[in-house]
Amino acid sequence: MSDEHRLVRSGTVVSNKPDKTVVVRVERKFQHPVYSRTVKATKKYMAHDEENACQIGDVVRIVESRPLSKRKRWRVIDIVQKSGE
Repeated sequence: MSDEHRLVRSGTVVSNKPDKTVVVRVERKFQHPVYSRTVKATKKYMAHDEENACQIGDVVRIVESRPLSKRKRWRVIDIVQKSGE
């Protein structure tokens, strides 16, 4: 699978406790099918962070990858915004 066909998501790091792993909260907005109101939904993804560079509060981009462990199927590509900035 080439990189242009992989899903890319953007979200906020909520945990970096495990080694080389971060938990990223991704928020999406969509219109409710019946009530036509904008709804906000969040989902958490475990992502591989090879250098342990991400801190809590950082905004990161993650990309789909092969299964790396039981729950890790995403990799961090880059840090869009550091938490202190």
